[in-house]
Amino acid sequence: MTQKSYLIVSGLIFALIGLLHLIRIIYHWPAIVGVWTVPLSMSFIAIIITAVLAVWAFRLTTTVSS
Repeated sequence: MTQKSYLIVSGLIFALIGLLHLIRIIYHWPAIVGVWTVPLSMSFIAIIITAVLAVWAFRLTTTVSS
């Protein structure tokens, strides 16, 4: 696997995770870890983080050769 394909795959994974967090917010899906219910505000933070990581990965693909 080349570095460019790695960056594309990782960018797509981060984008998919961010999209799933957005869907969780829209449909108010619960997320439970053990006995702790994860608040929806955590998904807002996760959307920002995953969006930044996805954009970063996609922008790096333009600087990597092959």
